[in-house]
Amino acid sequence: MDNIQPLNLIYAPNNIFKQKTDDIVKVDDTIREIADRMVKTMYVEGAVGIGANMVGILKSIAVVDLRENGEYNPYIFINPKIIFRSKETQKFEEASLCFPGISAEIERPSAIKLSYLNDQGVTQELDATGFLATVIQHEVDYLNGKIFLDYLSKMKRDILLKKMEKYMHDHPPHVHGAHCHH
Repeated sequence: MDNIQPLNLIYAPNNIFKQKTDDIVKVDDTIREIADRMVKTMYVEGAVGIGANMVGILKSIAVVDLRENGEYNPYIFINPKIIFRSKETQKFEEASLCFPGISAEIERPSAIKLSYLNDQGVTQELDATGFLATVIQHEVDYLNGKIFLDYLSKMKRDILLKKMEKYMHDHPPHVHGAHCHH
């Protein structure tokens, strides 16, 4: 993972977050390289998940790693589809690298079943509960042109976006380049 270059994040406001990503027809080395670079970006940025449009790629790829017990265990989800959502819900404070400096408590189903292709193009299913279920739903939303702020009232969303603009003015984002040491 040392020789893999991270990708640059796209920051709000940007219309890419309203766009639906394209399903991948064939999982090949190009797709695997994008996924590996997304995993590297997730680790460099200290995130628990990234959807491809967060790094400017309109392909249906999400990566997730909760790093439980300090262990790296990345999931690569290609063409992820949530095929079951529980009626029971849970709330977690959610944030996004692309919307820095803000977060909001979001209510989502507490259990899901995800269908996806792995990095070899093999169909898989994953049952997820708790925080993992929330993170997966958050990333799949990105791929479907939806962000966590869409779950809030317009007033609350507008307040948070103003707060984010101030945060970004005071803390300009880092752009990965030739002089990075990631």
